[in-house]
Amino acid sequence: MVLETFANLALVYNIFLLGLGMDLRMIKIKDTKPVIIAIVGLLVALLSGTGFYYLPGNGDPDKILAGCVYWSIAFGCTNFPDLARILADLKLLRSDMGHTAMCAAIITDLCTWILFILGMASFSKAGLRNEMLPYSLVSTTAFIILCYFVIHPGVAWAFNNTVKGGQVGETHVWFTLAGVLICSLITEVCGVHSITGAFLFGLSIPHDHIIRKMIEEKLHDFLSGILMPLFYIICGLRADIGYMSRFVSVGMMAFVISASIMVKILSTIFCSIFLRMPLRDGFAIGALMNTKGTMALVILNAGRDSKALDVIMYTHMTLAFLVMSMVVQPLLTFTYKPKKKLIFYKNRTIQKHKGESELSVLTCVHVLPNVSGITNLLQLSNPTKKYPLNVFAIHLVELTGRTTASLLIMNDEAKPKANFADRVRAESDQIAEMFTALEVNNEGILVQTITAVSPYATMHEDICSLAEDKQASFILLPYHKNMTSDGRLNEGNAVHAEINQNVLRHAPCSVGILVDRGMTTVRFESFLFQGETTKKEIAMLFAGGRDDREALAYAWRMVGQEMVQLTVVRFVPSREALVSAKAVVEYEKDKHADEECIYEFNFKTMNDSSVTYIEKVVNDGQDTVTAILELEENNSYDLYIVGRGYQVETPVTAGLTDWSSTPDLGTIGDTLISSNFTMQASVLVVQQYSSAYRQTAGNNNQEPVQGGAKNAHEAKPFMEDEDDEEEHKYDIRMRK
Repeated sequence: MVLETFANLALVYNIFLLGLGMDLRMIKIKDTKPVIIAIVGLLVALLSGTGFYYLPGNGDPDKILAGCVYWSIAFGCTNFPDLARILADLKLLRSDMGHTAMCAAIITDLCTWILFILGMASFSKAGLRNEMLPYSLVSTTAFIILCYFVIHPGVAWAFNNTVKGGQVGETHVWFTLAGVLICSLITEVCGVHSITGAFLFGLSIPHDHIIRKMIEEKLHDFLSGILMPLFYIICGLRADIGYMSRFVSVGMMAFVISASIMVKILSTIFCSIFLRMPLRDGFAIGALMNTKGTMALVILNAGRDSKALDVIMYTHMTLAFLVMSMVVQPLLTFTYKPKKKLIFYKNRTIQKHKGESELSVLTCVHVLPNVSGITNLLQLSNPTKKYPLNVFAIHLVELTGRTTASLLIMNDEAKPKANFADRVRAESDQIAEMFTALEVNNEGILVQTITAVSPYATMHEDICSLAEDKQASFILLPYHKNMTSDGRLNEGNAVHAEINQNVLRHAPCSVGILVDRGMTTVRFESFLFQGETTKKEIAMLFAGGRDDREALAYAWRMVGQEMVQLTVVRFVPSREALVSAKAVVEYEKDKHADEECIYEFNFKTMNDSSVTYIEKVVNDGQDTVTAILELEENNSYDLYIVGRGYQVETPVTAGLTDWSSTPDLGTIGDTLISSNFTMQASVLVVQQYSSAYRQTAGNNNQEPVQGGAKNAHEAKPFMEDEDDEEEHKYDIRMRK
């Protein structure tokens, strides 16, 4: 009895979290596909469940109507949170099939709740007809109305008037948890299960309030790690496979389980034919609708408590649900392989834009402090109405057990600007607000905010996939280390560093990593609106190679603003360096392209007083470091732009690669952020897109990662050879 008491308490709070994580606004009534799929699938499941329940040879022939009701409702339900996580694991959240499946699952869940409440109100604790049915229905309906018109606005009002500065105290959390028990007690008195009140109270909590995140943090780990296992233990103790085997043969059990799996698949395929959907989408959605979870066990246990279900039928359906949940993800993995759309676009690098067209930039942020440096860098990038920046801002969120299912459905559209000042925001909303403010304050920037929820191990696949879908030319990533109060870089996040390395290996376009060491303190809005003319000193260090040419192209794009003073420093190897260096062959290979790029830059900026070009003759990497230190002593730069030049040693960087500790930033980038330099300037490290490098890095350096997106990237690189060939033709034309 003690075990069951704690198990029921855990169940109440678990269902409360289920309601807390469900956002009814995700249901798109305009699209009739999920509505039809959900209703048809539920009706067919209810009828099939009734047939399986009364099937000869399936259990004790002496069965009651109440058992059929609980059996059929449990058979028809779908577990939305688990379904959403399966889609997230398989990278199908943003597919049309994924959206349809999730919307259909939410509708099925809501219909199941209604049927469950009606079923509990219709039968007494002994499994007989409830004479108090009208009173139970009236009181439960009254409580639902109370939740919508009183509790929901009352809770919102209380939070808005007691939460100051976005800080939620412990008192708010404890009062919320106490409210769960009160609402559960009310619905228990009304004649329906206590979990109904917990679920409705969870729906009543404002979806935009930070209290939701705090409650999940307080409750989730303790609940999932300690209390909920007690509920699953009770489910296991109530099942008796040995006793069931006396009444149900193995063949009958296999038939019921296999038929149960096929019911929703066949009904969804039929709907897909009627709705003119691809059959494979219908099969995938049907398989997903078989996802079972806590809700199905709750219904079975409610039927067992009311003596509507005996041990035989309870055990049979519990085993069926276990098998159905186990086969969903493998079935989807092997049978549904989403077709990768071949996206053809030429401008995968900044250099090909020549600063004369719209530049699409995909920016990624993990936490709120990443935003300021990136937004200030974007403002420095000279966005204008004629040559705008099209920015896709992605908030990267780790998919964990604590991630609410509602967070998994995010539209690729910016949130309405009018709502930003009206509510207290969570971190994702604050990030979206800052990027939207960037668009409002600059007419040359267009912003779309996206939240991508994914496991860290495969997060780079989402980034690369979004870059392809949005036809981005540049991916901007934050460095995994942040600046501390004493001006140094902290230890950083090793997982974020791994994500950056994976993106550098598999990116479909050029990539930049921003080491923010002061960009957050720059307030461009002040001099934009107050007329200040403070110059921002930017230095571009050119050592040679395709990455340096790409970095120069980005720095060149900044030219033309009154606030920007650009200094391009080219390091030229001396004759002695060319004779003794081992990397002469590699240097000579890129020398012609470097010369043409520098010539074009100097020719087009010769009359621009804001641009300074300097050449430094050096013997080796140590001379290059000395030259950079001299530059820093004579000028205080705000930003350094360099090429990554990974695993490419030139005469001007000879010897530096021996002690380089940060492969993400390349030789010179690693040198600039090392402790030997006292400079506080930010550093932007740029890697140019290269199909050859992408294939080599993907084959040699990347460890195998489970998932279909990676295979799609490696199997069919699109337009890669044509891109390199086009660049080669361009270099030949320039030399002529």
